[in-house]
Amino acid sequence: MTRDSGTAVDRRAVLRGSLAGAAALTVPPLAGAAPAQALSGRPSAEWGVQVGDVTASSGLVWARSDRRARMVVETSATDSFRRARRWVGPVVGPDTDFTGRTPLVGLPPGEQIHYRVVLADPDDPRRTGRPVYGTFRTAPAHRRDIRFLWSGDLAGQGWGINPDRGGYRIFERMRRLDPDFFLCSGDTIYADGPIQERVALPGGGTWRNVTTPEKSKVAETLAEFRGAFRYNLLDAHLRDFNAQVPSIVQWDDHEVRNNWYPGQILDDARYTEKSVDVLAARSGRAFGEYFPLSTKRPDEDGRVYRVLRHGPLLDVFVLDMRTYRDANSPGRWPDDNGGILGARQLAWLKRELSRSRAVWKVIASDMPLGLVVPDGAVNFEAVAQGDPGAPLGRELQIAELLRHILHRRITGTLWLTADVHYTSAQHYDPSRAAFKDFAPFWEFVSGPLNAGGFPAVRLDGTFGPEQTFVKAPTTANVPPGQDSQFFGEVAIDADGGELTVRLRAESGAVLFTKVLQPGRVGQ
Repeated sequence: MTRDSGTAVDRRAVLRGSLAGAAALTVPPLAGAAPAQALSGRPSAEWGVQVGDVTASSGLVWARSDRRARMVVETSATDSFRRARRWVGPVVGPDTDFTGRTPLVGLPPGEQIHYRVVLADPDDPRRTGRPVYGTFRTAPAHRRDIRFLWSGDLAGQGWGINPDRGGYRIFERMRRLDPDFFLCSGDTIYADGPIQERVALPGGGTWRNVTTPEKSKVAETLAEFRGAFRYNLLDAHLRDFNAQVPSIVQWDDHEVRNNWYPGQILDDARYTEKSVDVLAARSGRAFGEYFPLSTKRPDEDGRVYRVLRHGPLLDVFVLDMRTYRDANSPGRWPDDNGGILGARQLAWLKRELSRSRAVWKVIASDMPLGLVVPDGAVNFEAVAQGDPGAPLGRELQIAELLRHILHRRITGTLWLTADVHYTSAQHYDPSRAAFKDFAPFWEFVSGPLNAGGFPAVRLDGTFGPEQTFVKAPTTANVPPGQDSQFFGEVAIDADGGELTVRLRAESGAVLFTKVLQPGRVGQ
C-alpha cells in the first residue's frame, strides 16, 4: 500500500468496535475498576486494545477487563472476520489489575491483521462482553516501504487530559499518518506528577484536567502506579491510536520519579516510601501489566532492553538508560563506574549491532547523548556533563560503543530520543570532537506528547555535536499547544533504502526534514 506522508488514512470503519465508536464522550467515567459499566452483566473491555512485540509472524495483544474474565482473541485477514482464527488467552484477575496479554503466532509477514478481543465469564463462557476491535501490520519478510513515529513524555508537569482542547489530540494526528508502529521513548506516565482538576495558565485563564483519585498524589503503592498508567487510557484519541498502531515502549525516569537512579534514597516530603528501588519494582510491575511487551526474559527478569526486527531494512534497538545506571553525579570520573547502560546491556548492544544485517539500525535511546541535562546544581542526568574534553563518567560507555561501531564497520546507525521536551536534530562528527575514534552519525529529538515544553539546553563538545535544527519554547513549562508538542516520523523507501526523518509539530506540520542514504558515512 502506498502511503504518502501528507495523506491521512482514516480506518475508523475497520475499528468499528473500538472505543471511538463505543463512547461518545472524550473520556469514560472515572471508576477505578472499569470506565463505563458497573459490575453487573457481562465483562467489559472498554479500556481499549493494544498490540506490541510485533514481528513478521507474531504480535502480543493487550486488553483490560472490568472483572475476572477469560481473554479470547480472533484474527482475520479482513474486517468481515470470515475464516477467523481463535486464540484462547489467560484468565485475567486482580493479580494483574485485570489486564491480560495474548500472544499471536504463525501470522503471515507484511500483512494487515484484523483482530477482536472478547472477554468471557470464566465460569460461564456463553456470557461474553462486546468485542473490541483492532488492527496492525506484521513486519515484512522482504523489502517494503516503512513508516514509524516516535515521541515521549505524556501527562507531565500537571498537564493532563484537558477536555476543553480535545484531550490528547496529538494521537489523532499521528493515527492519521497510519504508521507501521510507534516508538514511545519513555516517560509514558508521570508517577511523580499529580494531576489537579484546575491549573492556572501563564497570562491568565485555567487549564482543566480530567482527574482520578490515584493521580491526586505521587505514586507510591502498586495501586497508585497502576492508576497512573490507567489514567492515560481515559483519553479516546489514545485508545483509537492504540487500536490501530502497534507500540514499542521504553521507560525512563517519570515512570518512577524524576531523575531517579538505583539505590537512591529520597529526601522528599511527598513520599512515605523513601527507597527508589521499592518504587521502581512496583512501577515496573505496573508497566509490564499495562503495555503489550514481554517483560520476562530467560536471562534476566523484567528486562526492558531488546531489539525489534522489522524486515531487511530496519532493526530497532530499545535501550534502558535508567535501570542499570550509576548514581547521578558531576560525571567527571576517569573510569567506567557502570555508566548509563551497565556492563551487561552495553555488551548486549555491541553484540546485537554486530549481528544486525538490517540496512538501518535505529538506536532508541531514552536520553540524549550530547545535550547537557542537569540534575540540580552540580549533578547531571543524562550522558553529557558539560565538559567538552575527553570522555569522562557516562561518556566512557558511549565512546566505547561508538568506537565499536566504527571498527566493526557497522553502517546505518542513527539515534532517536525524547526527554528534553522540545525537538531538535544533532549531527555528531569526529572533526569537531574531543573524542575522534568514531564515524559521524545523527541524533533526532522529539516530544513532548502532552507535557510542559522547555527551553533548549546547551551542547557538550566531547562527541562533536552540531545542532542543525531546534524548536523549543523560550520559557519553562509552557502548557501543551501547537508550538510546544512534537513528534517525529521516519520513512524508509523500499527501492533505494533511503531514510527520511521529519520532525513534526502537534498539528502535523513538518518543521524539519533530513534525508539519509544507506551505507554512507558522515552524512
